Amino acid sequence: MGITVWARRGPVAAAPALESDTDAQGWGRLEEEVRACVRCGLHAGRTQTVFGVGPHTATWCFVGEAPGAEEDRRGEPFVGRAGHLLDAMLRALALNRKEVFIANVLKCRPPGNRDPQPSEVAACLPFLRAQIAAVRPRIVVALGRFAAQSLLATDLPLSRLRGSLHHYEGVPVVVTYHPAYLLRRPADKAAAWADLKRAQEIATHE
Repeated sequence: MGITVWARRGPVAAAPALESDTDAQGWGRLEEEVRACVRCGLHAGRTQTVFGVGPHTATWCFVGEAPGAEEDRRGEPFVGRAGHLLDAMLRALALNRKEVFIANVLKCRPPGNRDPQPSEVAACLPFLRAQIAAVRPRIVVALGRFAAQSLLATDLPLSRLRGSLHHYEGVPVVVTYHPAYLLRRPADKAAAWADLKRAQEIATHE
């Protein structure tokens, strides 16, 4: 990895239904629904939606906050500087991008990369829920405060969520720092590495 060691939300819309968690046609319909989504105002400023990438049967699922400018342009999550760091994090775990499922809570870029608003999270979270239900990962890694709070339906700060094992719909969840934060605060990379090693241990024994 290039290192020594390595809101409370309101009511949400119903999750889109997949005919089967492993049904390729159902997955395609979900992706099309995301592409056509106008549930919140973010659709007006997007270049394209950012659905997520990775196999539908991945053991690992990484969840971030929202697309940035490069993600909005390319339609793929984590492809900017933070994405390069995430790739390095994966390599440190002997993983690569093709083996894991990567998505964001929001599928459209907030203007100016501002924080997601509660109404936007409420509108978009059902898509992520459907994705996780379809993939059935052994472990979910929540990257940053918004991903963790959205998945776990909590207002607790990241400092309280890190270091503990959580569950989302029966799936273990480990909370760590967002790669963009680690670019600003490289001193915390060692703590993030500890989080990832914990996730690796859980995924191995699930």
